[in-house]
Amino acid sequence: MNLKKLSYQKVKNKYLKFIKSQEILSEPFRDKINQLNNFYLPISKMINDTYTKKKKTQVIGLSGGQGSGKSTISNILKIILKENYNLETVIFSIDDFYKTLKEREVMSKNISPLFLTRGAPGTHDTKMIYNCIKKLKKINFQKTMIPKFNKALDDRLSKKKWLKVTKKPNIIIFEGWCVGVEPQKNKDLLIAVNELEKHKDKKKIWRNTVNQELKKNYKKIFRLINKIIFLKVPSFNHVFKWRLLQEKKLRITSKGNKTMSENQIKKFIMFYERLTKHMLKTLSYKANTVIKIDTQHRLKSIKFN
Repeated sequence: MNLKKLSYQKVKNKYLKFIKSQEILSEPFRDKINQLNNFYLPISKMINDTYTKKKKTQVIGLSGGQGSGKSTISNILKIILKENYNLETVIFSIDDFYKTLKEREVMSKNISPLFLTRGAPGTHDTKMIYNCIKKLKKINFQKTMIPKFNKALDDRLSKKKWLKVTKKPNIIIFEGWCVGVEPQKNKDLLIAVNELEKHKDKKKIWRNTVNQELKKNYKKIFRLINKIIFLKVPSFNHVFKWRLLQEKKLRITSKGNKTMSENQIKKFIMFYERLTKHMLKTLSYKANTVIKIDTQHRLKSIKFN
């Protein structure tokens, strides 16, 4: 990637140190140096080139199924962008903008009981996401607070635990399982994709509401994204396997807070199935960068569209 030797060594050392910290909670990372050279460095160059052309804060959407590695990849990109390009990077997840448990309880009573479960479009505070991105992009930057959501508690943390951004970012990495997803056609909503939809959404109220949210509130947010990177998982079946791994990490880090059993995860990912499969069909062609992930959880190929 034409890095100076000293700069490359620094990037490599910090990258390996970060990977090592992640391996404590996870399975071992494979083919580390090749992954750095063939994926993370080219992606970072693309992001830097995008910023250099515009000279203003760029929003990079990082999208992919549960457990595809979005958080890890975001942090690796942040290291390279800082060490090699001196770019200030802020990372946040769409997951941190879930509506509070109380707000979802109201939705579950007024619209559909399925909205009690976080995940699907409609369960995020879209106004807060939009305002947060707009504030981070402002030329006259002011300190910005980014919420934090505790998945083990299934609720938003108090404001004193939110992320404080005190320096204007050059790059915003906005990651999430449904970032950039487009609404489905009405005819695609007719047939249930799993047991959850078949038995709990017989009148199609939940899936229709989700689709309307995508057409309106989420579309407004996704228009703020400059480039979308899509992590393409081998199939939806791998989402279950990798979500189990995520729960294992959560069990270690959540300090006794409630986590999900294998059976609970099977039910939980049904809420994500429809749109994950839809994204595998659509974002594979529409994303600016598509990274295929193999069955061993390694980055397999990269395509810049």
